[in-house]
Amino acid sequence: MVNCVVKDWQGADAGSATLDLKVAKEENAAHIVHRALRRQMTNARQGTASTKTRAEVRGGGRKPWRQKGTGRARAGSNRSPLWRGGGVIFGPKPRDFEIKMNRKERRLALRTAFQSRAEDLVVVANFAENLPRPKTKDLMGAIARWGIEPQSKVLLIVSEKDENVYLSARNVANVKLILATNLNVYDILAADAIVTTADALEKIQEVYSE
Repeated sequence: MVNCVVKDWQGADAGSATLDLKVAKEENAAHIVHRALRRQMTNARQGTASTKTRAEVRGGGRKPWRQKGTGRARAGSNRSPLWRGGGVIFGPKPRDFEIKMNRKERRLALRTAFQSRAEDLVVVANFAENLPRPKTKDLMGAIARWGIEPQSKVLLIVSEKDENVYLSARNVANVKLILATNLNVYDILAADAIVTTADALEKIQEVYSE
């Protein structure tokens, strides 16, 4: 169990919250998180890269020169992989890169990764009402008051989508806004700091508890 201080919009202490998730055993934690991360990144590949073999390249039907007597190496086609404009040897073809992982393992890896970032976790009170209109400057000012460096990669987790919060965060390259129900291992590990609202923290523990 991890105890967290909840900060308000101005950065002052406004209460406390707890993070208590069922995580993997210490000796297996790194392995299962690595598997989940590898699965996520590999499954994101489109697998559409494709090259043409010598049979698929257009042309090359006529023998470039006779077999003997020219002094040159014998050649049967000008679309040989040895020729410019020829086919590709063992080039990529469309394929499915999908890696399978059990649902229970995925959720265990997600919980383990999230709780491992407890030191970089900042819990804040719900602040949607503090943004009556989209204002990136106001949101970045609040993030600074919460003790986060301006250049840090921030993962901002909210319980439900608010249009003003979304519009305020979308134009900042180093801030990524996601819902508590859309957590993933890559975003959790890639962020320098994780900011979550108190409601989102409750939802995370409710949704990913088992």
